Amino acid sequence: MKRLIALVFAVCAAASGAAHPPRRPDLPIVEKAVRLKAGQYVWNTKADATGPVFLVVDLSVQRALLYRNNVPIAASTISTGSDGRETPTGTFTVLQKEVVHRSRTYDDAPMPYMQRLTWKGVSMHAGHLPGYPASHGCIRLPRGFAKLLYGVTRLGTTVIITDRMSSAASDPPRD
Repeated sequence: MKRLIALVFAVCAAASGAAHPPRRPDLPIVEKAVRLKAGQYVWNTKADATGPVFLVVDLSVQRALLYRNNVPIAASTISTGSDGRETPTGTFTVLQKEVVHRSRTYDDAPMPYMQRLTWKGVSMHAGHLPGYPASHGCIRLPRGFAKLLYGVTRLGTTVIITDRMSSAASDPPRD
């Protein structure tokens, strides 16, 4: 029970950390997403705690939106693949998860809260967010968001990577 209370406290602390934009409780998550600066995220801690989740990654605006029960509950800035090392588009599922992971390809680089999307090296993980595409194809997330996301996903969770948010968000996956 003490571990559960500590976990809840840690999640609440992470959700209210410095990576958040100015408080605007009246705005929906989608509108807050537009206002985020590099390295920021928002997470609705009052959203339903149960039900299926899926993530939509929009390469064109370098944002990710997390949905639970087809309702947006969190949004984050991201940094994806740079020229010549683009992040692929399509529908993926989380294939593997590791809290502590290091790249076998890129100089043993740390990839905290890694969630693998392809067996060819594309993952979501905590990392540097300069405000533009700068990775080798992975989806970099703010550390706090990566940790919270890791906690709500499971193997098989759907991740849609698109270059147009409106098309993916209007046609969510069905369970």
